Amino acid sequence: MLDGKTVLVTGGTGSFGQRFVKRVLEGYKVKKLIVLSRDELKQFEMRRFFAEEKYPPIRYFIGDVRDKERLYRAFDGVDVVIHAAALKQVPACEYNPLEAIKTNVMGAANVIDAAIDCGVGRVIALSTDKAANPINLYGATKLCSDKLFTAANSYAGPRSTRFSVVRYGNVMGSRGSVIPYFLAMREKGVLPITDPRMTRFWITLDEAVDFVLKSLTRMKGGEVFVPKIPSMNIIDLAKAICPECDTKTIGIRPGEKLHEVMVPEDDAHRTVEYANFFTILPSHLSWADVKPVEGEKGAHCPEGFRYSSDNNSWWLSVEQLRTMIGQTEVDRRGIQE
Repeated sequence: MLDGKTVLVTGGTGSFGQRFVKRVLEGYKVKKLIVLSRDELKQFEMRRFFAEEKYPPIRYFIGDVRDKERLYRAFDGVDVVIHAAALKQVPACEYNPLEAIKTNVMGAANVIDAAIDCGVGRVIALSTDKAANPINLYGATKLCSDKLFTAANSYAGPRSTRFSVVRYGNVMGSRGSVIPYFLAMREKGVLPITDPRMTRFWITLDEAVDFVLKSLTRMKGGEVFVPKIPSMNIIDLAKAICPECDTKTIGIRPGEKLHEVMVPEDDAHRTVEYANFFTILPSHLSWADVKPVEGEKGAHCPEGFRYSSDNNSWWLSVEQLRTMIGQTEVDRRGIQE
């Protein structure tokens, strides 16, 4: 799939980007693997693990998705783009709304224009469960981004560029996630809990990368791919990380949901369920145009169907969470001890 191709990942120094780079370098014979990000320090640190001398295909490219001209230079000769760059911290986006819009919305538009004009073959954009029925600005910007990428297939015109979206839940151990925060608070003996009823979808970095790579082979253009992943309760997570700690309920923060949704009811009529994932089909296609994913048996979801973290049939126990956390590389960057 990627052998002999030039692959570029925006936001390549983030948690997903670094794991994606590792997987591609180890599993494929790419022509080039370009890491695009705006932070020279993070690229310098990443070079310690993925140096050009050891991995000849890798390239480091300073640039921002807000800068369309820079994207045109970066996308020249690129076959596949994974768009992972985003401002994703909910409180930061609430306090800096225009900055979130410039990166998550206008940056998405720049990626689309550059990909079409530079002849990129396939583009996968990473989304979030917060984009489904959003109640915070981060989710709203990512929903707008999702709409831009799915619609981009229509105005690619005669060019062959195809765009799809991958939407998944909270990534275990990623930068700014709850695990490194709980680990940082463990020494104080009290873990702050927003609401004991809170549930979340849960996915590991490796699973996220695997799903993106599989979606690259499945995509025809315009789909939103959603993996079937387990749910967990926030109290169970606290017990898994620090059973000896007390918990203190502090209330849901602005912009937070009690439960997360990945396939809302309003999208059920154009959602196809497969064994391990869902596909939300593009709204501009008629049912007659829909083609099933090759090699997969799927069925259309019934009207009113909703895939959310509270009605999920797959739950992680405290023991399972503890095992997964023990196997997870936690990204502590940005965590205040």
